[in-house]
Amino acid sequence: MAGAFGVVYFLTPSPNPAALACTPGANGTAAHVPLALEDHVYVELQEILVTIGNEPATRYVKIKTSVISDSSHMGAVKKAEPMLVDAFVGYLRALQLSDFESADFYPKMREQLAMRSEIVLGADTSHGVLVTEFLLR
Repeated sequence: MAGAFGVVYFLTPSPNPAALACTPGANGTAAHVPLALEDHVYVELQEILVTIGNEPATRYVKIKTSVISDSSHMGAVKKAEPMLVDAFVGYLRALQLSDFESADFYPKMREQLAMRSEIVLGADTSHGVLVTEFLLR
């Protein structure tokens, strides 16, 4: 029972941050809530290079990411960088070339990376993941 709870809790995607950007105001119009807050910092992680598919290593993805956090947790993000990279590589290695060809894949990929960041760091430390460079070759 505990295992089932853990699977559902950790694998249920978090709400889309873009959907939270505009919330209804008091008069029914959309009130703009900024996504980039002053107290947020962007902790850049090392570049990740992963081969795609099971064939000989002819296709690969090169990706750079940054974790959105706040200044008080910046050290914790850097300290956990090896675990974050491991979690991201595990996800990226499970993908097939056909996944990257889907038009709606990239928002889902960012959501999956953010979810893994939240699992590693905790919801109070990780506020999302930005993909700053992406190359599929």
